[in-house]
Amino acid sequence: MKTYFQQTNTPDSGSLQVRVTSSQGLIPVRNAKVTISLSSAPNTILAEETTNEIGRTTPIELPAPPIEYSLQPDSPQPYSNYNISVTAEGYAPVLIEDSELLANEESIQPIQMNPLFQGTQQNDIVIAPHTLYYEYPPKIPEAEIKPMPDTGEIVLSRVVIPEYIIVHDGLPNNANAKNYYVPYTDYIKNVVSSEIYATWPEEAIYANTLAIMSFTLNRVYTEWYRNQGYDFTITSSTAYDQKWIYGRNIFENISDIVDSIFNNFLSRPGISQPIFTAYCDGKRTTCRGLSQWGSRYLAEEGYSPIEILRYYYGNDMYINSTDYVSGVPSSYPGYVLTRGSRGEKVGAIQEQLNRIAQNYPLIPTLDVDGIYGPKTAEAVRIFQGIFNLPQTGNVDLATWYKISQIYVGVSRIAEPG
Repeated sequence: MKTYFQQTNTPDSGSLQVRVTSSQGLIPVRNAKVTISLSSAPNTILAEETTNEIGRTTPIELPAPPIEYSLQPDSPQPYSNYNISVTAEGYAPVLIEDSELLANEESIQPIQMNPLFQGTQQNDIVIAPHTLYYEYPPKIPEAEIKPMPDTGEIVLSRVVIPEYIIVHDGLPNNANAKNYYVPYTDYIKNVVSSEIYATWPEEAIYANTLAIMSFTLNRVYTEWYRNQGYDFTITSSTAYDQKWIYGRNIFENISDIVDSIFNNFLSRPGISQPIFTAYCDGKRTTCRGLSQWGSRYLAEEGYSPIEILRYYYGNDMYINSTDYVSGVPSSYPGYVLTRGSRGEKVGAIQEQLNRIAQNYPLIPTLDVDGIYGPKTAEAVRIFQGIFNLPQTGNVDLATWYKISQIYVGVSRIAEPG
């Protein structure tokens, strides 16, 4: 890890890794030039890096405000803002402004570059401030259980993890706001990174992530906006939904937590739909639901994630899960694939890894023989390392879903309509 310190008033530090892919087919962009500067001094270059064979820089250590700022409300801004400029042969330049860096955490800045065609221009993205630091509209109260329509409209009969969340980047009735197709786990990681601080105790991050996922899956399950005539799943407005920020960075520890529980949601006995989990910061705004700052205090006092959730939602709230995941080429077998496993599911994983290896050549090519031997285990382990999963060499639900997601992305077999 390279260290860059040019400020004396920010004694703490965090690390930043830039990950660059093509907007067409999830191809990693190698040898991209990445230039980093403080947003407050954009002409002073702090770091210059070049992406490696999987389109990433090495983690770069940079100054950040004291960690204490992110642990108490009403503190000065707890994160540093950095500008990130990226250029690469054959691609339009990208400029990210105000990427956020917290003390003691690794920030991951994903960047997609558009192939250079005639008329392609630089893509400038300005990341909006964090919800715990900036004044956004408070959430309009809603019932946690939604009435299901009796009109014969199609409503999901079971909880399914969607392939994409279609985010309307504005108020529901703003016809000029763009819709973005965002992979489900990417959406959740973005919202969690926008709604709470990655410096908080792990138990608080788990509790908030579960609330955010249940909120999202309630919108999916009830087809809330489609039943009102809209063509999207959810909005980015804090008045109606939860904060999603186009192009923002995420944090590695949040990413790891989301990957480990992405198929979970919150339930009450006898209720089929995921619970619409109201939450608020608990300081500037209050609500009949989880207090974000309060969850941090409870975690510090030793509360577990489910104890935090029950503190706010009641003792009949429990964590549920589903194995139904949309958009995967082959369904999860229901058990972990490991050395000695055989059959069609192993062959499917081998075939998908071989296609992914065309974009990520660190992954070795496999014989598609349906036998989970040492070579398959090693290919899985390398895949897990590239995509920040625990490097077990085994295919559990999270790894199966991630392999499927990347396979679909690189092969472009599931273009969003």
